[in-house]
Amino acid sequence: MSGHTDVTDFLDHVLAGGTTEVEEAVRKAAAAEIMPRFRRLGADEVVEKNGPHDLVTIADRAAEAHLTTSLTALLPGSVVVGEEAVHADPAVYEAIKGDAPVWIVDPVDGTRQFVRGEPGFCTLVALARRGEVLASWTYAPALDELAVAVRGRGATLNGAAIRSGAPAPGAVLEVATSHPDYTTPDQKRALLGLRADGVRPRPCGSAGLEYLAVARGRLDGVAFSWEYAWDHAAGLLLVVEAGGADLTLTGEPFRITGGNTLPFVSARDAATAARIRSLLGGR
Repeated sequence: MSGHTDVTDFLDHVLAGGTTEVEEAVRKAAAAEIMPRFRRLGADEVVEKNGPHDLVTIADRAAEAHLTTSLTALLPGSVVVGEEAVHADPAVYEAIKGDAPVWIVDPVDGTRQFVRGEPGFCTLVALARRGEVLASWTYAPALDELAVAVRGRGATLNGAAIRSGAPAPGAVLEVATSHPDYTTPDQKRALLGLRADGVRPRPCGSAGLEYLAVARGRLDGVAFSWEYAWDHAAGLLLVVEAGGADLTLTGEPFRITGGNTLPFVSARDAATAARIRSLLGGR
């Protein structure tokens, strides 16, 4: 991989659809650090961060380190905001609000599934600048699926264009939601609004793969109550570029810089996003 010496040149390159170098970096990180450990983790290679539902493995840490090296080499002057780096030093997260291009990385999204030996996990990478997501990569190595989105240029899955489309008229809406254990009382009450006729809520799995399901029209929407950018930046752009929409409770698009009114919605079309938001008590 050859690095770009000019930030504007690289960003223009990506926005023109030149994403191959990043795709290669993501694939290599997964091949080197994640898949050799899939279904081979030792007990000492899995650690609880904030309880039994918040896990980190040696694969998470190694893949993030690998991507930090390869992505910043592609774009000198860029910075990485990764889930594990922020866990070690919360101040790292502030880079999302800065002027430097930032790679937002979740090395293994769906760590619980990864630990259980299930294929429903992915690596998420988004490239943003000044709070705007410019491109994103969602790679599920165990499923051999790579989705790419570039702002203004659409979304692809394994190289083929994808469109979310609208739900069939009268169809029951399937919505993946935050687990109630990870919501405030107000958010829990809001999510209870989805227990309505014509809606079938269920707990989410890997956030990145739920967004991919929305983008390809296999899931109608998601309603999430947390806003860490590494979980959402890649998927939100993927859904929008596939024809979908996202809304916070106040009717504004989700901001990766934070301060959103939660829960928020991402759905396969604008009308569905508005309907789910109204059920959540949006104003």
